[in-house]
Amino acid sequence: MSIVEVKVPQLSESVAEATMLTWKKKAGEAVAVDEILIEIETDKVVLEVPAPSAGVLAEIVQPDGATVVADQLIAKIDTEGKASAAAPAAAAPSAAPAPAAAPAAAAAATGGSKSDVAMPAAAKLLADNNLKTSDVAGSGKDGRVTKGDVLGAVASGAKPAPAVAAPAAKPALPQVAAPAGAPDLGERPEQRVPMSRLRARIAERLIQSQSTNAILTTFNEVNMAPVMELRKRFQDSFTKEHGVKLGFMSFFVKAAVHALKKYPVINASVDGNDILYHGYFDIGIAVGSPRGLVVPILRNADQMSFADIEKKIAEYGKKAQDGKLGIEEMTGGTFSISNGGTFGSMLSTPIINPPQSAILGVHATKDRAVVENGQIVIRPMNYLAMSYDHRIIDGREAVLGLVAMKEALEDPSRLLFDI
Repeated sequence: MSIVEVKVPQLSESVAEATMLTWKKKAGEAVAVDEILIEIETDKVVLEVPAPSAGVLAEIVQPDGATVVADQLIAKIDTEGKASAAAPAAAAPSAAPAPAAAPAAAAAATGGSKSDVAMPAAAKLLADNNLKTSDVAGSGKDGRVTKGDVLGAVASGAKPAPAVAAPAAKPALPQVAAPAGAPDLGERPEQRVPMSRLRARIAERLIQSQSTNAILTTFNEVNMAPVMELRKRFQDSFTKEHGVKLGFMSFFVKAAVHALKKYPVINASVDGNDILYHGYFDIGIAVGSPRGLVVPILRNADQMSFADIEKKIAEYGKKAQDGKLGIEEMTGGTFSISNGGTFGSMLSTPIINPPQSAILGVHATKDRAVVENGQIVIRPMNYLAMSYDHRIIDGREAVLGLVAMKEALEDPSRLLFDI
């Protein structure tokens, strides 16, 4: 027997421990070299652990959900072993799961089948009106009868089915099946799940931001018509030339960099009693993912073209959905942009991403009535919100910085001439 150890990969300096997710292989199963055995979640990224050698997974040392540290032993591979034919069968349950029995018991108690189990409140109404689940069509999950179904049936004049002689029995309490998948909120169920490491880290950083920064938010509105006209005019040729669509985010990034150059303190950060001015522009782009909000960084955004920005944002979006973002891609940043408008947000007050000192919130563009030259006209308007750390950024710089972004968006030619 030749054993190869599987260990936790190296974590970043700021990450002390990680959580084991779900093993993709069982003990006794064959594995190929570089085959992904398990994913390990840190508070920043999800790391894949490949098999260092081909063979048989001889032992799983650390189970699903275990907390581990870098270089810790988590499994062993026998490079000379053969897969056990009984391994998959051993994993199969020897008996039916207990939760499956609950619906059956409930059905028997109410005179129905597994597909017409009554929810607790509905069961009481059924008893009060001398009805059975079979007398009411269920509209709940898996055909369950809800309180609304019973009320509707009673209102429509439903009558109980003819009684069938049966031995006397003690009244049974309605059974409630354990929630499966998404909880059915119709009958007040609850489900407790632990926070993921990323979600816990997000919570920690948000509390840190609000407790250490003197956060203030300034607002402005921008007429997006010039940007929309440019996109419409050049979209086809841009896509053909660069292989990516021209979106709005590249304009927001360019406008933000334009303003940060004019007012460098917005691009600075607090370091103890010092103000650290950054001579580069690393823009964080807030991206939603199945695990939570992540903020990958556009490095040296001032040196990127519109096409470079769009390609990088598309790449980050895909990586975020697949859980493939690396730690180095989310480390640092001097300013962030959060686009709540993607989800329909009209206005918000974004929270600063430490150690940065400001963040731009972008929202949904909607046609609104505005006044131009004394006339009421319809324009596609977007509300911008910039939260900033008032410890180092005065209202003057914050307001003028946001105005500079507004002017760049309403007249994109300013970006060409840097004015």
